[in-house]
Amino acid sequence: MLTLFLIVFIDLVGFGIVIPLLPFYGEFFQAGPLLVTLMMASYSLGQFIAAPLWGRLSDRIGRRPVLIVSLFGAVISYICLGFATTLWMLFLVRIFGGLMAGNIATAFAYIADITTPENRAKGMGVVGAAFGLGFIAGPVIGGVLAGSDPLNADYQTPAFVAAGLSALALVMTIVRLKESLSPELRAQLAAKPKQSRITQCKEALNRPGIGLLVTISFLATFVFAGMETTFAMWSTRQYGWGPQQNGYLFAFIGVIAALIQGGAMGRLTKRFGEANLIVQGAVALAIGMLLIPFSHTLEILLLAMVIIAYGFSVINPALNSLISLRTSATEQGQMMGVARSATTMARVVGPAFAGVLFAQLGKEWPYYGGTIVMLVVAGLAFRSMKDNENAKQEALREASSEPVVEDASAPID
Repeated sequence: MLTLFLIVFIDLVGFGIVIPLLPFYGEFFQAGPLLVTLMMASYSLGQFIAAPLWGRLSDRIGRRPVLIVSLFGAVISYICLGFATTLWMLFLVRIFGGLMAGNIATAFAYIADITTPENRAKGMGVVGAAFGLGFIAGPVIGGVLAGSDPLNADYQTPAFVAAGLSALALVMTIVRLKESLSPELRAQLAAKPKQSRITQCKEALNRPGIGLLVTISFLATFVFAGMETTFAMWSTRQYGWGPQQNGYLFAFIGVIAALIQGGAMGRLTKRFGEANLIVQGAVALAIGMLLIPFSHTLEILLLAMVIIAYGFSVINPALNSLISLRTSATEQGQMMGVARSATTMARVVGPAFAGVLFAQLGKEWPYYGGTIVMLVVAGLAFRSMKDNENAKQEALREASSEPVVEDASAPID
């Protein structure tokens, strides 16, 4: 698990480097708020197309080969990003990067392979902590390299540094990472008839409880992605910030996320349970989003970001854990791929929705809209709490009565 943590962390540092820069990069090519958010969403569009394919492929040939190919694709995409000279090139590069982003769903499937039902939420939190830590270092590095002046930012150097970090993660995967999926499970999966993507999604959404969990995951990501893609434009208009200041703020969010997912997620799950944490996360996101338009001082803004970071940090691992517990060992990769498809589609339509609100109604409206959506999510999550806790207990009982497959569940460094 330590090796996977380091690989995901290094890769996410590279990803985090470019996040604070992209809105300014788009505006550098004369894009308005809607085009900026669509450009940022184009990465997720590619990811949406490819996520289930990567998940199914990882079930058939193993997690490690998929991680290797996707990391190589990330290296190429960041290099091309550094050489982009027009807005359409920026769109194409981000779409290609999304198509090659099979590493996220595969990392979650890897964790599902090597953890037991009792500690799965903690394992998901460890991967989430790598995300959080990546967003501590990445935005700071990107912001410092790009500079504080939004009109004269350096966009090439951060892109090339991101490429170098993904190359390092690729080398570590090749040299250090062991395969988590046992030959027996791979053989079972290879013998299964191939399903179309639509069939996979229908099958997943029609399973008891899974459809609601995926819907909640979609809506939470929809709101967070809308905030993430519009915030740099909001902060420029509100405070006159450039890439550097936005990088520091995203790093601050990363610190909070890492503390929660890496250090507190296991204890929070034992105390409250996954279902309760989903409700808590939804309410926190609603409150934090509502605070942003009223953040006339830095102190209020930091408070809003702490609340948002807590909400998103607890809701994602809890959702992934419950989805995993409702899924058999032979379908983890496919189910995580479908779940990842939902969240990546949310990262397409969420920014587009936020961009329309920003352009047509004003810079505060993406956050008002996000508040309303998260209140709906909190209601849905509250209604499903009992069913989710019952499903978890059933999964734990089944796991305790079945023999353990050594290769698929033993911890791997």
